[in-house]
Amino acid sequence: MPSGSDTDAPARRGRGRRFAALVRREAPRTAIAVLGGLVLALAFPPYDLWPLSLVGVAALGLLTRGRTARQGAWTGFAFGLPFFFLLLKWLHVVGWDAVFGLALVQALYVALLGAGLARTSRLKYGPVWAACLWVTEEWARDRVPFGGFPWGRLAFANTGSPFTPLAALGGAPLVTFAVALSGSLLAAAAVVLWRLRGKGRPVRAALPAVEAVGLAAAVSVSGLLVPVHTGADDRVDIAIVQGNVQKPGMDFLGRPMKILDNHATATEKLAADVKAGKAKKPDLVIWPENASDLDPFRYPQAYDRIEAAVKSIGVPVLVGALVDHPDKPGYVFNQGIVWDPVKGPGASYTKQHPVPFGEYVPFREQLSKVITRFQRVPRDFYPGDRTGVLAVGPARLGDVICFEVAYDEIVHDTVNAGARALVVQTNNATYGRTGQPEQQLAMSKLRAVEHGRAVVTAATSGISAVVAPDGTVTHKIPEFTQGVLRASLPLRDEKTVADRVGAVPEWALAIVGLLSCVAAAVVGRRGRSKDEKGQQ
Repeated sequence: MPSGSDTDAPARRGRGRRFAALVRREAPRTAIAVLGGLVLALAFPPYDLWPLSLVGVAALGLLTRGRTARQGAWTGFAFGLPFFFLLLKWLHVVGWDAVFGLALVQALYVALLGAGLARTSRLKYGPVWAACLWVTEEWARDRVPFGGFPWGRLAFANTGSPFTPLAALGGAPLVTFAVALSGSLLAAAAVVLWRLRGKGRPVRAALPAVEAVGLAAAVSVSGLLVPVHTGADDRVDIAIVQGNVQKPGMDFLGRPMKILDNHATATEKLAADVKAGKAKKPDLVIWPENASDLDPFRYPQAYDRIEAAVKSIGVPVLVGALVDHPDKPGYVFNQGIVWDPVKGPGASYTKQHPVPFGEYVPFREQLSKVITRFQRVPRDFYPGDRTGVLAVGPARLGDVICFEVAYDEIVHDTVNAGARALVVQTNNATYGRTGQPEQQLAMSKLRAVEHGRAVVTAATSGISAVVAPDGTVTHKIPEFTQGVLRASLPLRDEKTVADRVGAVPEWALAIVGLLSCVAAAVVGRRGRSKDEKGQQ
């Protein structure tokens, strides 16, 4: 009688041969999926080739069409991993292993998307369900884990395309839906044409392909029919100070007070120009996130430096600063503080959504034992609990700090709370010259159209910019340049449809996507039952 090891060995060899055969069989499709993911990444800044977002969607749709859920999941993963790796390569400042790890986690969502696309590809009106599933995938990725990571949404690749105005109706999710629907329709047209190859069929057999292309074109230009209101109810003269840093990367801060000195000095130079009649006095001044690298309420030299700069210009300054938590040692607030030349520091906004593993470390005690790099995040940022609507001089501005611009809900709530224009205080010095600042500015362009608000981006090292309510960048300071940007900022009170409906379109489309998977499962089960009865 053979031993257990004698019987297991042939079984293992059999599984090995089947796996090798599976790898060989799937290799061409996997290679094309990898290429498709890279193509989709090129649709995003800094490459900004938005039509490739349609190509990427179409590629994943074709590769998963008619496959099993498991095969679709593998194809989705093979598509998603290189996509996120190229999109998020700016994270290499922290380490290439961090790029790979984050890309890996994000790719798991695309794997689920691939499984859903495979299952629903057999349903009638497949492109509609595919587009809903793209929204479902982004809906989930926007929320979990740790509050989500919405980088790489199709909408963020289409901030200057014919799809963009759709944001004023249904926000970023509607833009994603339209892009995904157009790409899926193009994939459907390709399938029809592929089936007709070399068969000499009449021209009318190609009619479904023509219809699909026509629908894709109609969806693509539908945004051009959406009115984007840009008329100002009021205006305010602003100055944005980009103080600059010594060097990009993880150690951008340099010696204490240096960053603060840079911003204070640039503001005092502006004040001198105003006094000399070389420049018009602004109504308010905006400094970026972390403009003060020391807590001004703990370090008198930092307080006095800010106070002197604000008094010199003589108007309120929105100061970005890190402030120690008064009751919880080891915690810090990331704040925008309205600093008045007469009254001193007043109202403030605290960042609501700190970045996990960048601004706080979940499970710090456990993870720090195995990943020593987390020691470079010595303190945890404490989240705020209210929107950032602040009266800064004559303007009621909505403060959104750094990555928060990527999250629909935070920006939406800020506008609905009364913001007449948006300010994105940011510090991109860590990721300077990596493409990340361009990706973040693109989000500001989409938010401008979505909410009908001008968006001011104030960055320590760039890119500081002013975005008009139609999404046009009207003023900009390049990266790693000290400068002061002056602009007449339009203030608006009118709300867009997207402001009024909030997350309703996203939830509706996401739920339809999930239901389409349920329907596909039911249809598939019925089909198998019929086959079994037929065999009996």
